[in-house]
Amino acid sequence: MNKRPILIIFSFLLLVLLAACGGGETAENAGNYRLAAIFPGTVTDADYNTLGNLGIEAVNADLGVETAYSESVAVPDVERVMREYIDDGFNIIFTHGGQFLSQTLELANEFPDVNFIAEADAAIDDAPANVWVIVRNMEIGAYGVGAVAAHMTQTGKIGYITGLTLPLTYAEYHAIEQAIADEGLDVEVIPVWVGDFNDPSKARELADTLIAEDVDVIVSSLNLGTLGVFEAAKAAGAEIKVIAKYTDKSEFAPDNYVTSALYDFEGPLTDIVGNILNGERGGNYHLGFDTGIDMQLPLTNASDEVNAFAEQLLANMKSGEVNVIKDTTPIE
Repeated sequence: MNKRPILIIFSFLLLVLLAACGGGETAENAGNYRLAAIFPGTVTDADYNTLGNLGIEAVNADLGVETAYSESVAVPDVERVMREYIDDGFNIIFTHGGQFLSQTLELANEFPDVNFIAEADAAIDDAPANVWVIVRNMEIGAYGVGAVAAHMTQTGKIGYITGLTLPLTYAEYHAIEQAIADEGLDVEVIPVWVGDFNDPSKARELADTLIAEDVDVIVSSLNLGTLGVFEAAKAAGAEIKVIAKYTDKSEFAPDNYVTSALYDFEGPLTDIVGNILNGERGGNYHLGFDTGIDMQLPLTNASDEVNAFAEQLLANMKSGEVNVIKDTTPIE
């Protein structure tokens, strides 16, 4: 019996299987890497930290890379936690939050054989060669939801409530201002900083203040603090609308919720770790509509007219017809 055709068929099927797994080299290299993620909050927050955890779970499932994580890590502790993982043999360190950027870059210089994944709000062209930077570009999402808020307000006042005075939050605020100007609307946006992304009580207090100032649509750029915003809106009545961030939060205030600027880290992290496994150790990875940013549609508690506007706006943004300016100028 001639076994050669059988061997050829078997070899072909093996090549197809390896390609489906991301290529033989990537699959083989996966066992040489261990990824540790560091989160500023709890991974059960149904918010930013949950998204990061889903990202490393996708890396484990899709690429076969071992993963671990530490949650609720404060900025003063992040260097120690990174060093502990490196000492334990982890060779990919992912810090999920722009507040960890400087420490991540410092350790990347100290440990050139370790791969680092950091997050920033602008591209870093002089980063160490062993650093991938996820450029979050969150002003894009803020522009979209800001335009929706401006079209929904009945009082002519919308609120922007966020945690810390960071380039990220300045860029979001300015993007909302740009959206209002681009739409030619006479709408005032009032910004407030809670001082913490995860303090529902303080967020509730400041949201109450916004509502008392005739704000009827609040754009929340908070994590757990958004729960306080929802509580304030529910107490004030269904005429107060809330736009959130990161995930679908409709369950928290069904009569007040409108939409969220959505973000995904599964695709970006899988792409980046795949690049590392293939020998590409660093660069800037931009979030955009093809790589992790979207707006939840259809809107809820919004008119058909505003829903139609939101659909067209999102289409225009995805096509590149709308240019969102990244402006991180501090707010006086």
